[in-house]
Amino acid sequence: MSELVPFEYAVLRVVPRVERGEAINAGVLVYCRDRDFLGARVGLDAARLRALDPAADVEAVRAALDAAADTCGTGGPGPAAAEQIGRRFRWLTAPRSTVVQPGPVHTGLTADPAAELDRLLALLVAPPGPPAPTR
Repeated sequence: MSELVPFEYAVLRVVPRVERGEAINAGVLVYCRDRDFLGARVGLDAARLRALDPAADVEAVRAALDAAADTCGTGGPGPAAAEQIGRRFRWLTAPRSTVVQPGPVHTGLTADPAAELDRLLALLVAPPGPPAPTR
């Protein structure tokens, strides 16, 4: 069994109308200092976004999510790529009042941060199953 190490993660939320406070989960950030790992996975459900705001600019939201994911990579564009990954994670998870917002930072233990990133994306971002029957 591989050694478990601490990691931190945050969900990227899309809040199309900030004044209403409604959000959908659209990505996950994972940072593991012990494994020198910073990664992001995004998955925007355009239909769910449009259900909250029919006028939402889906392409602009996708671009913002992709920019956050690109910031995690070492070969990404811009000056953020030169920053240490811990600083990039803190920058990405700093509170903001934009359409794409980070949720609170949570912690856990993992043997494989990349696998944890995929697990969290499936758990927290994947669209829910069919609605429960109503009476």
